[in-house]
Amino acid sequence: MILAISKEIQMRKSEFENEVVETIYFGGGTPSILSIEDLKFLIDAVYKNYNVTNNPEITVEANPDDLFPSLLFRRNLFEELKIIGVNRLSIGIQSFFEDDLKMMNRAHNSEESKKCLEIAIQYFDNISIDLIYGIPNMSNEKWLQNIETALSFNVPHISSYALTVEPKTALHSFIQKGIISQPDDEVAQEHFNLLVEKLEENNFIHYELSNFGKENYFSKNNSSYWLGKKYIGIGPSAHSYDGEKRGWNVSNNALYLKSISENKLPSETEILTKTDRYNEYVMTGLRTIWGISLNRIETEFGKSYLDYLNQQAAKYIEDHLLFVDENILRTTQKGKFLSDGIASDLFLLNLE
Repeated sequence: MILAISKEIQMRKSEFENEVVETIYFGGGTPSILSIEDLKFLIDAVYKNYNVTNNPEITVEANPDDLFPSLLFRRNLFEELKIIGVNRLSIGIQSFFEDDLKMMNRAHNSEESKKCLEIAIQYFDNISIDLIYGIPNMSNEKWLQNIETALSFNVPHISSYALTVEPKTALHSFIQKGIISQPDDEVAQEHFNLLVEKLEENNFIHYELSNFGKENYFSKNNSSYWLGKKYIGIGPSAHSYDGEKRGWNVSNNALYLKSISENKLPSETEILTKTDRYNEYVMTGLRTIWGISLNRIETEFGKSYLDYLNQQAAKYIEDHLLFVDENILRTTQKGKFLSDGIASDLFLLNLE
């Protein structure tokens, strides 16, 4: 698989021959189970085939149960990651409470989370952690304790998501059997409001619906998606975007390996219509502090799109969920949690 991924990196270099790579992101699963040698091999492959900026953001997603045990075997995975050029960690903490982790079927425990962070902050300045809110039976007090614990480690970035129940998971089974109650939207909204308030008190900027960063610590990788920059996704299931079309690789590992071995890219593509691009800009714009530029809507999509957007947004402006400032449409504090639902109402459905 590593050789195939490396080969795909090489096969697709022509797509970026006029671009500069600003970020390299290992995610979409648990890349921290790879050996340091494998990670270095793939980073080197990017440098060999692409024009990479002087100081790219290189992120590895990791779980505490992959990072912490290495120390028990007298290996310092944090130091090794830093040596090969990784300069940002995204750690899937989810919760600092044992009962939450068990309920979500996580492999790590609370103690491993804390020990992992204690050591990680000695080696990395740029660390993001994930926290889940809206967990059944989680009180506001308990949620605030989770946030306080995260803040005690002085991490500069926090990503936080409402608990979602996926089919065929242990959590889904527990809910069906009545062992755990269904997540409550009102509880999730309360938790979200507490999160925003607490993090903003501590100098975090709420720059995207689910992301909070201190100044100069926004995720460059994720910000690129939201700002509509080009990106190449490598490996099974990976998605790519070049401004006009979107592509995605086959998700089946065996089919992916077979295709690469035959020197064929294992991907499908779709050309985005003007309406597709408008809808995507509306969706990403409303989720971020950059909002939706009404000037850009008119320039890039035309007056009919601008008129439609203004017409659809009017009721949300009246309800104090949206506002316009310097020709930028943004969500109010009250509208932030509802931004995805509001965006869907601003979409244009009569595709061209």
